[in-house]
Amino acid sequence: MSNHPIPAPILAALDRADASWRPILEAGLQAVASADPAYLPALAADDYLPTECRIFAAFAQPLEKVKHVLVGEGPYPRAESATGVCFMDGAVGELWSETGLSKPVNRATSLRNFMKMLLVANGQLQAEDTGGSAMAPVAQQARTPGSGVTQTLAQLQDRLLGHGFLLLNAALVFRKHVPPAIDARAWQPFLQTVLAALASQPQPPTLVLWGKIAEQLKKLPETARLPQIHAEHPYNLSFIQHKGMQELFGPMELLRLR
Repeated sequence: MSNHPIPAPILAALDRADASWRPILEAGLQAVASADPAYLPALAADDYLPTECRIFAAFAQPLEKVKHVLVGEGPYPRAESATGVCFMDGAVGELWSETGLSKPVNRATSLRNFMKMLLVANGQLQAEDTGGSAMAPVAQQARTPGSGVTQTLAQLQDRLLGHGFLLLNAALVFRKHVPPAIDARAWQPFLQTVLAALASQPQPPTLVLWGKIAEQLKKLPETARLPQIHAEHPYNLSFIQHKGMQELFGPMELLRLR
């Protein structure tokens, strides 16, 4: 198979990835270019998120440490929020406020519902009552000095990485004028290459698919070689009550600092 030249800005973004991923990601980009030779040159010349060469930021997690692959839909549609890491909103610092979750968390709907799911899983909230009055005492306890509770989004991301999460999006980029499903389709050959590499690991990781765009990956033959768990995307309120997600994330105690 002949190699296609990969645009320099896209290649430069590979420097954000751990060295263990480099040959796999290069092969993935070749697969994208083979499927549609015009896609990557057009993307490189376009405005897209995430900025600052962060398309492959999720792959800072070394290949051998990956135990779970979380696949969301695509980057947040705001420059300050899109980090190249699935559902980690760069605009969020503190997780808590005096009355509940912080304003930036409440604005990031997926993150808010994920946090509430964690609180239901560990018994701090009742699934049918996750509103303001129920959240206030939880937040006050969390903000007490020495509480041992995760305080910032950066700490939550560290906890997820510590549990071996690779935090991917089905579409690695967001463009205002391109539907996310179109970009997701273009990146499928790349994700196929990534999933094939993960499926070949001595202990293949579990694939956690969130939402309809991520679930398109179920059609790939590589996906069948990985244990899987699916849920609606966490921007749906029903995600808070998803038993499978509670069972997966509850024992990890992500809201407790180690």
